[in-house]
Amino acid sequence: MIRSSSSPSRPRHQPTRSSSFVPSLRRRNTSVSTAALDPESDPATAQAVNAQHALTEEIAEIKRYEDFTTIDWVQDAAREQLRRKARRKERAGFWEREGRIGWRRRIAEAYDAGQAWIVVTLVGAAIGLNAAFLNIVTEWLSDVKLGRCETAFYLNENFCCWGAESGCPEWKRWSGFWPVNYLLYIFFAAMFSLTAAALVKAFAPYAAGSGISEIKCIIAGFVMKGFLGAWTLVIKSIGLPLAIASGLSVGKEGPSVHYAVCTGNVISRFFDKYRRSAAKTREILSASAAAGVGVAFGSPIGGVLFSLEEMSNHFPLKTMWRSYFCALVATAVLAAMNPFRTGQLVMFSVKYDRSWHFFEILFYLIIGVFGGLYGAFVIKWNLRVQAFRKKYLAKYPIYESVILAVLTAIICYPNMFLRIDMTESMEILFLECEGGHDYDELCDRQNRWRMIFSLALATIIRTLLVIISYGCKVPAGIFVPSMAIGASFGRMVGIFVQHIHESFPDAAFFATCDPDGPCITPGTYAFLGAAAALSGIMHITVSVVVIMFELTGALTYILPTMIVVGITKAVGERFGHGGIADRAIWFNGYPFLDNKEEHTFGVPVSQVMASHVVSLPASGLELRALERIINENQYQGYPIVEDLTNKTLVGYIGRTELRYALDRAKKDQMAPGHAKCYFTTTATGENLRTPNSTMPAVTFDTMSATSSQLSIDLSKFIDPTPLTVHPRLPLETVMELFKKMGPRVILIEYRGRLTGMVTVKDCLKYQFKVEAQENPHHSGTESQQEKVWNIIKHTAVWFDDKLNILRRKLGIGGQNIRLSSPVGPSDQRDFDTDRDRGGAPPGRDSDDALELELEDRGRSGGR
Repeated sequence: MIRSSSSPSRPRHQPTRSSSFVPSLRRRNTSVSTAALDPESDPATAQAVNAQHALTEEIAEIKRYEDFTTIDWVQDAAREQLRRKARRKERAGFWEREGRIGWRRRIAEAYDAGQAWIVVTLVGAAIGLNAAFLNIVTEWLSDVKLGRCETAFYLNENFCCWGAESGCPEWKRWSGFWPVNYLLYIFFAAMFSLTAAALVKAFAPYAAGSGISEIKCIIAGFVMKGFLGAWTLVIKSIGLPLAIASGLSVGKEGPSVHYAVCTGNVISRFFDKYRRSAAKTREILSASAAAGVGVAFGSPIGGVLFSLEEMSNHFPLKTMWRSYFCALVATAVLAAMNPFRTGQLVMFSVKYDRSWHFFEILFYLIIGVFGGLYGAFVIKWNLRVQAFRKKYLAKYPIYESVILAVLTAIICYPNMFLRIDMTESMEILFLECEGGHDYDELCDRQNRWRMIFSLALATIIRTLLVIISYGCKVPAGIFVPSMAIGASFGRMVGIFVQHIHESFPDAAFFATCDPDGPCITPGTYAFLGAAAALSGIMHITVSVVVIMFELTGALTYILPTMIVVGITKAVGERFGHGGIADRAIWFNGYPFLDNKEEHTFGVPVSQVMASHVVSLPASGLELRALERIINENQYQGYPIVEDLTNKTLVGYIGRTELRYALDRAKKDQMAPGHAKCYFTTTATGENLRTPNSTMPAVTFDTMSATSSQLSIDLSKFIDPTPLTVHPRLPLETVMELFKKMGPRVILIEYRGRLTGMVTVKDCLKYQFKVEAQENPHHSGTESQQEKVWNIIKHTAVWFDDKLNILRRKLGIGGQNIRLSSPVGPSDQRDFDTDRDRGGAPPGRDSDDALELELEDRGRSGGR
């Protein structure tokens, strides 16, 4: 039951709830001034609306980037309505004064109306240009590890050998002696990873990793200062090609979403409408995420669906149109740049002109099962590796990245499918054997078993490398590595099916095959395997089908792709809900309620709420006492009650609004410490008045302090209509309120009296507690991690000793030099990776990351 009221306070003698103890919900509009005032009816009313609008805008600018807090979407919507009322009255007043609208005014109005399309156009163009630049640089750096172009050093192998049909004399290996090439391959990999990790650590720690899980939280309303900043954009754009070229089993598609959203945030900051409105900024961020996926895969429609399915929990039709337009502009700019000089948006774009047969569905089901098992296996073990990294390797991000790159180079160089870039390997595995396409005798009949063994080995090795590499402190995604793993497995299955068909061509199982031509296309199995692995790791369905279709243009393979993705989804859900981005949110403890999850707790909200709440009396509290309360805690807001005895609820005031009001009172009015503070105008008496002013946020005339009463009126700054619920309302309903309405805090009220409050963090704490009881933690995992850490330490000590022996023999240096690596003291504090992941602010130990946003700060305030 929802009830509305425009009155800021209620007489004490009137009951506010029925005597029966029935769950109920109550929400009035945001403030008295915005609800009761109609700007079209009275000029004085319009002036008050403009004054209130200016005041709320100044406060909103102050609290825009309070780090590690959540946005109150209800208050944000109210501010947007107030802004529209002020603009509407301003237009009406101009018409009355001028009688007509001049051309300057028309241009200003048109600019304000079309500002959204200007922003998405600029964002899309910038994302397309950045994507083209990164594609060119990444391809060149990847080829530099293997050789060089004699005609022009800045050309990669494809451009250097452009038009060459048989051989390429212009492209030279670094040496004719393969061990030298092997060592140079390892050296380049180490240097690239070293540079990327050092840039991330020194300039933008948030540039590490994929960023998709954090962006989901930011779009949902979680503020992480600097995560979408200009420095993060620059370092992400520079470090991403280096990380990909280092050979680490990481991809660029996830980071592409991050730098695209950074681009949208940086550009939108130049426009006042988006700088002051979190809701409108969310529209741009959602559109930027769609454009990022669009340029990464050459799939604008798939990018829009990915933003709808995975990134945004609020995606109205207006946002869909802007996401579509932004992705269109980005892919059009990328196509105009034509980075691969083939007219294609991505390297592995292929076409299939041969249809499929119904008997192949059996093998498609096998690929789908593999995708689900792959996703469940990688998610489980990658989270364990992340826990190990957070506990033991947090201080050594550069060492970790370099060692991983060196190990990857040593392991991958001998295998022909692991040696080359993952995107290039997918291009090779997707291709049909007909038409002269071949790579290292992949299509030769006599080499089939060798290819099957090589592809199986590549699948296993790449899976293990993805588990340990994803999450290291360089820009790193998991889309392309997963697709490469799925493509190698699918191609292996396709070659095996082709071998069975050619061995038993007359079998009834293959009766539908054309006897005069090839029946099995192994490249399509690789294509379906890539779709299965991508769906398995991210738990997305529709967007995967559309992305794969746009990649290949294989309209006839939509049905097999849907079958494979459906089976993958079904198998993956058996092992847990949510993809790796959702599990990373849970792992880092971000305050995020997933719309895709459904819970049945069977408890009222009273079991979860904070019952000991620091509240403020509506009248009589001295200024110094109020400041002392603020300084003694870090609560994000305080309920206002008539008095601390009966706790009859009057309203709610945020910490930022309260601090702002007190600072302006002391600055503009020289209010002494013993001045009385009043949160309701009726409680302050008749002597207190609040004069009107057109600029209250600057002159602070909206708060008056009289010399006789020494009182401060704070009624303009409270929310007299906070969202309140009954103590017996089911917890599931309260969680739905947080998901769909987005308040920062919900107050618990029984018969008009404040009994407690609940936030998203309280709900998540209870959810984690229930999940921990249903899935108890095994202590054996920690002992295993300790054993692994001891092995790493002993290995580092042994390597350190051997290095010092070699130095003494060569006469380099006069004393032993110990590596500041895992043999250092356990309490050393160098680089807090929890800050990288947005899990903890500087100065916190990494072990506290899981509780950063879920910690109990005295059980009060809209945290």
